[in-house]
Amino acid sequence: MSNVTTKDSNAFATELFDGLPRHYDALGWLLSMGQDRRWRDEMVRRATQRPTGLILDVATGTAGVALALRHSSGAEVVGADLTAAMLDVAAAKLDSRREHGVHLVQARGESLPFADAAFDAVTFTYLLRYVDDPGATIAELARVLKPGGVLANLEFYVPPSRWWRAMWWCYTRLVLPIAGFVTGGREWYRVGRFLGPSITNHYRRHPLERTIEDWRAAGLTEVGVRVMSLGGGVVMWGMKGPRGDD
Repeated sequence: MSNVTTKDSNAFATELFDGLPRHYDALGWLLSMGQDRRWRDEMVRRATQRPTGLILDVATGTAGVALALRHSSGAEVVGADLTAAMLDVAAAKLDSRREHGVHLVQARGESLPFADAAFDAVTFTYLLRYVDDPGATIAELARVLKPGGVLANLEFYVPPSRWWRAMWWCYTRLVLPIAGFVTGGREWYRVGRFLGPSITNHYRRHPLERTIEDWRAAGLTEVGVRVMSLGGGVVMWGMKGPRGDD
């Protein structure tokens, strides 16, 4: 995706996820080998370590993270996502739970429709593989964060151990496509085929060290990283400096 425009990247992401919302929560468990809830809880814990009044969750999907943020902090949460179908499922979920503290907005993470320093905390999940310029996207996320606020992120990762990386490769290239098809049909078969190569290619172009540099360049301080589940996932967090820089 590095040779296409942001518009093309957004169109690809929309097409990829349009048919997925009905099974998204259940199959997220499968794609992460049952670790997604644990990763999410760690990101939410980092995002809510300071008092928060208003939180933005970008790439909110079906609002799983937004709900976790709401329950953990009691803060008002805005969930933003590019895909209308995801937001429809999220809205139905919120309505069924009579949850009025989470508000949904259709928006691109690369160009958010919010004022500077509008939020006390910002989270984003599985976003950076679907944008052309991760560094610019991180800067945009930091733009809407108040000085002293926390930015937190969850992404898939590639296990650093050669042994576990080989096992991960077999799982993502062989098991995921078949399991996705059996449990979710053609849409999830496509996601299963796409996921492993997309993660590998992302970190070839944007290794973790470069991502940390992007966070610091965007004005985040005290940047922390926790690699989880033998390297299957990674959680990052940082605080926006008082002037938006170091």
